[in-house]
Amino acid sequence: MKKILKLGFFILSLIPLIIVLYRIFFNQLGPEPIKEITHHTGEWTLLFLIFTLSMTPLKKLTNLSIWISFRRMFGLFAFFYASLHLMTYVGLDYRFDLNSISKDVLTKKFIFIGFAAWLLMVPLAITSSKKMIGLLKHNWKKLHKLIYVISIFGVVHFIWLVKKDLTEPLIYLAIIMLLLAFRVDYKKFLLKIR
Repeated sequence: MKKILKLGFFILSLIPLIIVLYRIFFNQLGPEPIKEITHHTGEWTLLFLIFTLSMTPLKKLTNLSIWISFRRMFGLFAFFYASLHLMTYVGLDYRFDLNSISKDVLTKKFIFIGFAAWLLMVPLAITSSKKMIGLLKHNWKKLHKLIYVISIFGVVHFIWLVKKDLTEPLIYLAIIMLLLAFRVDYKKFLLKIR
């Protein structure tokens, strides 16, 4: 059952890629194709971060540990779509002009925090295998708590990018904050502040 569900989630996780490839192939990206690809991959990065963060609350709410077995896959898809998002910016938008890219990273705060979020995802992707979990032991959990910072950086990147209507990024922020709040052990927290 778990293998079938995993395969199903894997296929579903490829749908955003298939959609964007279809739109590229059939020239359906509108007058600003690079902007469309950037937005599409960025949005799906945030969604996969949310899916990844949702697995622990789902385990607690349903009392089913099966959810945890999907967490790594969703995390890797978050990194995959984040990398596509970055490569769209670096390759398609700036055509690998490293001078302009480095200037953007240093002068535009939304690009700086987005790039920082991607950099923080790299060690998580590298250490996602069972072998690395075994090598890092208890340090693996500490390292993978970076997903909390990455998620906040990702949504701040979106908030700083949007200039007028903040509705969509604020919805993402609310969902992420709710998922992070779910992880707080309120009994321990209340004992500490007494």
